[in-house]
Amino acid sequence: MARIGLLSMSDGRDFVARDVAGHVSESTRTLAELLRAHGHEVITARDVIWTNELATTEARWVAGQRPDLTIFNYPVWAFPHFTMLAADATPGPLLLVGNIDPQYPGMVGMLAGGGALDQAGRVHSRVWGDPEAITDRILTSVRAATAVTGLRGSTFGRIGGRPMGMYTATANTDQWMRQFGVDVEEIDQWEVVRRAENADASRVTAGRDWLEKHGNVHYDGKQLTPELLERQIRSYYAVRELIDEWNLDFSGIKGQPELTTHFTTMDVTEAFLNDPYDWEGPKETHVTATEADMDGALTMQILKLLSGDPVLFADVRHYHADKDVWDLCNSGQHATWYAARSADPAENLAKVHFHPEVFYFPAGGASVQHLAAPGEMTFARLTRYDGRYRMHVMRGAFEQYDDATNEAMMRQSTYEWPHAFARLRVDSEEFLSRFGANHIHAVPGEYVAELRAVCELLSIDFDGFGELR
Repeated sequence: MARIGLLSMSDGRDFVARDVAGHVSESTRTLAELLRAHGHEVITARDVIWTNELATTEARWVAGQRPDLTIFNYPVWAFPHFTMLAADATPGPLLLVGNIDPQYPGMVGMLAGGGALDQAGRVHSRVWGDPEAITDRILTSVRAATAVTGLRGSTFGRIGGRPMGMYTATANTDQWMRQFGVDVEEIDQWEVVRRAENADASRVTAGRDWLEKHGNVHYDGKQLTPELLERQIRSYYAVRELIDEWNLDFSGIKGQPELTTHFTTMDVTEAFLNDPYDWEGPKETHVTATEADMDGALTMQILKLLSGDPVLFADVRHYHADKDVWDLCNSGQHATWYAARSADPAENLAKVHFHPEVFYFPAGGASVQHLAAPGEMTFARLTRYDGRYRMHVMRGAFEQYDDATNEAMMRQSTYEWPHAFARLRVDSEEFLSRFGANHIHAVPGEYVAELRAVCELLSIDFDGFGELR
């Protein structure tokens, strides 16, 4: 649910404002009821804006309610300086809504006000037409604005530093605060090791029992033992403790090479932080990026705020040219929810295998393997070109095949890790020539329009691939 501010603009001539008052009030009521019907809270200005004084006082009052999005409604012609005064008092995202009615030229008022905002460099969106006909476009702006305001004032916890020399995983903290309103808390990986030893033994044992009961645990007595699996569960509780103590909104864990060589992998930790449940019951997903990938985590947080679903994190590992399908695969990072996309964790875990880790990670532990369930997806990744952020966006879908084909394709890369067979709606040559990272992220459903709106609000370049280019 979003909190939406609603201010309606009118004509600055007292005799006109009086004569159109009923029409403006009805328009305001209709728009407010439409938004409330979709579950949103609407804060309506106490008065219609038809003087410069009201433009400032009403906008300040609405802004004081801390809306995620403020809508300027134009049912009639409105003096443009009302828009400018109200916008000056409104710090958050703006949406201008104009009617299409030759008798009441709200469209003209919207264009005049929007043009003035353009001249001042104030970012805003515009929607026009009958409210019922433009509901989807309004709700797209609501979702985008809610994601953007959800970022501001949040804290990212970076546990460890830059992994394995990866420039694309490390961002400028000053730029993050200036552009996104996100602070970065630096936390040493030793905290994971230190706190893991203090995890409650009964909770750890309960977690292992739950994984053994609902998942498929393949102990080998060397790389994966009950003790190593419990060490991973202890690490999960250690990171959960850091999240609570430092009030972290989303996170990244370096992992490689220190923890994966000398302690244990973070696969179980990362998978279940990104899940909407663990062995203790339902919970809110906590976006956590492997390899402390800052831009990856930020992309994931935006997608989570837009969709409410767990977000996939993966390497672009292999291209199956014969099928025009990509194998998206990265250690144990995928949330187990993607195995079946079920609200019942047991249904998901039945498709998940906990394999002994491979030679890359000598400290051992379990990898969290499964094959992502099929379905339409939106793919995205924040990258930077010469210091400026851009959002790579493309459509696609996850696919599955018969058991023998699935097995053979997974064994062409690292079998023990989670896989997602992705058919991207972009030519492989364009993708490999232009994509600016080795990590990619995805969420079920269609969120292209919302990502465009987010890019506008955050001054990010929308960089569509394939059909979106």
